[in-house]
Amino acid sequence: MSTVDKSAVGLGERQYHIGVAPGEVSTVALLPGDPFRVPLVAEFLTDVQEVAHRREHRTMTGLYKGRRITATSTGMSCPSTAIAAEELIRVGVTSLIRIGSSAAVQPGIAPGDLLVSEGTLRNDGTTAAYVHPGYPAVPDLPITMELERQAARIAEREGVRAVNGLNASDDAFYAEGPEWIERLRREGILNIEMESSALYVVARLRGVRAGMICACSSNLVDGASLYSGTKDALQAGWAASIEAALETAVALEL
Repeated sequence: MSTVDKSAVGLGERQYHIGVAPGEVSTVALLPGDPFRVPLVAEFLTDVQEVAHRREHRTMTGLYKGRRITATSTGMSCPSTAIAAEELIRVGVTSLIRIGSSAAVQPGIAPGDLLVSEGTLRNDGTTAAYVHPGYPAVPDLPITMELERQAARIAEREGVRAVNGLNASDDAFYAEGPEWIERLRREGILNIEMESSALYVVARLRGVRAGMICACSSNLVDGASLYSGTKDALQAGWAASIEAALETAVALEL
């Protein structure tokens, strides 16, 4: 009997889930959740090539201000995000910036506002398989500071807000009841999404850098749900968050 060591197989090869190989990606990857948002990143790039599209993982690589940039979709929630991060790191990515959608849980934040993560409450199951329950899920500090700077600049130009703070990563979208949302509000959590916990933990364990900027999709304490017509503002927020992430990649030479 020979038990497989997953940490030792597939290194330097085309990756099983996301379908990319060494040389096809940059050292920096922008990570939307939705594969259909990867082309939104590509609209900012030149010389774009679609590298792969397997399952929820779609990858394109191009140039932004002379710097090579990759965009790969993670799919929804921590399990698929961990797979995407692990496999991108295996083929040479050293910086990962999530560009997502997220629901605010503090009053006064509107759909389309920009939310920069300074750390994540780990309310997911995936990271429990990686680390101790008390292990922190925190982004890279220089990436976070530059995302905050770029978000503030772009938000002022676009007439929206840029807000920085702690977020929560949940596994179960429809299990987020009023009691849980109210608890997060009381504890000062800024927003909820479903991916950053795994992204930060995997990045720390593998010795690479990670950060996140989200567009506010809804506000769960102000009554602005995804079902109440927030889509146009969210799409504008996506574009602004993509620009902030790209400018961060250029400024830090990621």
